[in-house]
Amino acid sequence: MIKNPLFLLAILSMVISCKKVVKEEVKPKSAYTFYVGTYTSGKSEGIYKFEMDSIGNLTNTGLVAKTENPSFLTVTVDDKYLLAVNENEEGTMESFKIKEDTLISINRTSTDGIHPCFIITNVNNMILAANYSSGNVALSKLNDKGEILPLLDLQQHEGSDTTDRQEGPHAHSAWFKNDEVISVDLGTNELWFSKIVNDKFEFGEQKTLKMAGGAGPRHLAFHPEQDWIYVMNELNGTVSQVVKSDSTYSIASTVSSLPENAQEKNQSADIHISSDGKFLYASNRGPNTIAIFSIDQENGELTSVGFESTKGDWPRNFALTPDDKYLLVANERSDNIVVFERNIETGLLKFVTESEAFSPTCILFN
Repeated sequence: MIKNPLFLLAILSMVISCKKVVKEEVKPKSAYTFYVGTYTSGKSEGIYKFEMDSIGNLTNTGLVAKTENPSFLTVTVDDKYLLAVNENEEGTMESFKIKEDTLISINRTSTDGIHPCFIITNVNNMILAANYSSGNVALSKLNDKGEILPLLDLQQHEGSDTTDRQEGPHAHSAWFKNDEVISVDLGTNELWFSKIVNDKFEFGEQKTLKMAGGAGPRHLAFHPEQDWIYVMNELNGTVSQVVKSDSTYSIASTVSSLPENAQEKNQSADIHISSDGKFLYASNRGPNTIAIFSIDQENGELTSVGFESTKGDWPRNFALTPDDKYLLVANERSDNIVVFERNIETGLLKFVTESEAFSPTCILFN
């Protein structure tokens, strides 16, 4: 029997201490950070920053820039500046200096169009912004101070197609591809090809590529190793593979992004390819699914692997983490971001968790 009270006190202190160690929860460190663009007609106030740990849990660290309808975001190659479009009738784009806990506004300038919905920059800090309602693409540049310069040029599209939303041009995105610019117009139902010469758009021999009637092209994805382009067609829910031969682009194949006999009304939205080039993902709004395809490494043809519910409404945008381990979906109408773990061998997705986010329209990792 132990009679020394001091010794008993020491033993008791050790037991309590051990219990505390056992109960203490060790949280995984933040593995990724990303920004979320939003529509601000409801509870959202602008651009938000999230942290994500190594097992997929999300933390909303808060509002980092108060701005109106920052519906699409991009970041410069050196990760110093974030650019956003303000999707309003008097369209603007703005530049922010990236700081650890906030975004510092640098300047804002006109896109010379209505409802800009897309922005991108390249290694030379040239900027493209697509104005949806006015059907044109703005060209600008970022200077050494991170300021967006006044517009250098404006590419106006013309034409129409077969559906109600194709009564005139609706530029939905624009992309840099080496020395080319590929503009995607849902309204004219075409891809538009040009180059930048002396800070101006200049069309080449092939000005446009027409998609299937009523397709409504929206976004692109480039294969990381082959010269294959995949077009997400919003209106008819298909993905088209576009190839280039002898300086001419053509459609090699087209597959549906929907299950057979699908009944829901659909508007397809976003498209991305895994960094190994083996799998392609496409989002469908209405059915609220991510379509999963394997990519034939010999000819680029797509084969359906399956479909995954986005566990929310209206998946406008989604993104893969930089290491391709996870896929995150922004469900605009259900105010949530959903995390899926990605099987790198099969391409299939497994639900991990979700987090509240008001009217999310864009996810940007940095």
